[in-house]
Amino acid sequence: MEIAETLEAAAPRRPYLDVTLTPHRSLPPAGFYLLMGMVGGVSLTMGIMFLIVGAWPVFGFLGLDVALLYFAFRMNYRAALARETVRLDETELAVQRFSPAGHVRRWSFQPYWLKVLHEAASEYPVPLVLASHGRRLEIASFLSQPEKTELAEALREALARSRAPDLPTS
Repeated sequence: MEIAETLEAAAPRRPYLDVTLTPHRSLPPAGFYLLMGMVGGVSLTMGIMFLIVGAWPVFGFLGLDVALLYFAFRMNYRAALARETVRLDETELAVQRFSPAGHVRRWSFQPYWLKVLHEAASEYPVPLVLASHGRRLEIASFLSQPEKTELAEALREALARSRAPDLPTS
């Protein structure tokens, strides 16, 4: 009897929901390099034309524009390293938030009392909030409204399954 209890305790808990949320970036790396090549080529061509007519300071400013554009895109891609994981099993709903620098913050909620707060029919951006015992946590702030609504429904469905595990899934 003790062996069976030990094996049961050591068995991994079955997840009802396990998602990783990442910010959307519409320009893939190949597109970034193509865009930078085109902007750099145009700036170089225009800069050479200004050098020929004697307006040499313009050449430097055109190079500065390209450098600033490159820096802005690199910062944007670095911000895309942020992500959140949401995992629901029999005993907890765990949220982990990873910053672009690699820092991790973790929150844990008991699923039986957890509420998912989100208005799907709103015309304005509405946060997706997890609430339990006076604690509130906004998640998925970087997702669009339809994506937040879809996640809220998936969370509600998974919470219902976790509260009544013997019910058939849809």
